[in-house]
Amino acid sequence: MRRGCIAVGKVECDGCHRPMNFGERYLLINGEDDDRQRLCIDCCQSRGYVSYGTEKGKQIMTFLQKE
Repeated sequence: MRRGCIAVGKVECDGCHRPMNFGERYLLINGEDDDRQRLCIDCCQSRGYVSYGTEKGKQIMTFLQKE
C-alpha cells in the first residue's frame, strides 16, 4: 500500500539516505511482513511512483496510482 506523507520529524529517505526537511512530502510504502520504505520525491520520480494530473486547471503531482 502506498501513502503520501509529510515529514514532521526526523525522516530519512530509504533510497538515497537523505534526511527530509520539515514539511517535505514523501512516499511511505508498506510491504509484506511490516516492511516499510520511505522515499523522497526525487527517488519516487526515478522509480516511476509519481504521476501528474490536472485538477482545477493546475498541474498536480500525486503518488496515487492511475486507474
